[in-house]
Amino acid sequence: MPDYIPDSKRYDGRMPYRKCGRWGLKLPEITLGCWHNFGGETPTNLQKNMIHSSFDSGITHFDLANNYGPPYGSAEINVGKILQDLPRDEILITSKAGYDMWPGPYGEWGSRKYILASLDQSLKRMGVEYFDLFYSHRFDPNTPLDETLAALDSAVRQGKALYTGISSYSSEQTQKSIEVSKNNGFSPLIIHQPNYSMLNRWVEDSLLDTCERNGLGVIAFCPLFQGLLTDKYLNGIPKGSRASIHKSPLRKNEVSEQNLKVIHELNDHARQRGQSLAQMALAWVLRDQRVTSALIGASTASQIVENVKAVQQIEFTVDELGKLNRILAKANLPNSLWANEG
Repeated sequence: MPDYIPDSKRYDGRMPYRKCGRWGLKLPEITLGCWHNFGGETPTNLQKNMIHSSFDSGITHFDLANNYGPPYGSAEINVGKILQDLPRDEILITSKAGYDMWPGPYGEWGSRKYILASLDQSLKRMGVEYFDLFYSHRFDPNTPLDETLAALDSAVRQGKALYTGISSYSSEQTQKSIEVSKNNGFSPLIIHQPNYSMLNRWVEDSLLDTCERNGLGVIAFCPLFQGLLTDKYLNGIPKGSRASIHKSPLRKNEVSEQNLKVIHELNDHARQRGQSLAQMALAWVLRDQRVTSALIGASTASQIVENVKAVQQIEFTVDELGKLNRILAKANLPNSLWANEG
């Protein structure tokens, strides 16, 4: 008997699935991101439990990139081994190329050489024949868009990716990418992965409109703002949290006394809704039907199970949204509120 047998009730309605823009592909409203906590020399029981619990909860989408770890590449190796426990045709496996992966001039950005070399390396690390989604991880200002997009098109034509997308491109860069792909007869982009949360709303300026107009799905990364939109910081900065470590993704100004007051107010409203702060933050991102999925990270299986409950209540009244906007207006996040940042 196998060590893991998937829950036979995993598709019983706990997890809704949304169409990715105008395309037939459906994504779960919650996706598991394997950026943090999936690196290391070998898969751990904790990593296995997180992925197994995700699948049992209806999460069918697992998001990676070439440099996830640490060390770089190790998340793909570990997750690839664990995903062998799951039926391949029931899951979506994602990877990306764009950030630094190896030394020298060909180890990052958006050249054809880098993207296709990285794709082959990622497939080998994960032990799969193809990715369901493969992304350009960031816009490269020094490489022509037609070169980057032609590389993504090659991935599809070679059978190494079913669909392609972009991540952290501005609205203007996104529109231009769509036009270049269309004019050159490239495989169309079907999804954009931007940074989006209650505390980072830059996509509302025009990117969501651009994606909707062109039929792209949207998957929001960092919907919990690196853990700030959870109960983790309600009693100050805990030892060992991301905000407490050197080179943390959270900046000192982002965990300021003023912002922690905002988090408390948000938490009070979440409790009135019968949700945790994290559940409300995820529901808030998913309130907009243009957002296909919210991409969460996790450190425990129970965290995943709790966050999935967010999909049970994603409706907000007009009065609620007004109240939340007034609370959020008090946040002091000058460098990230409208920033296009990874």
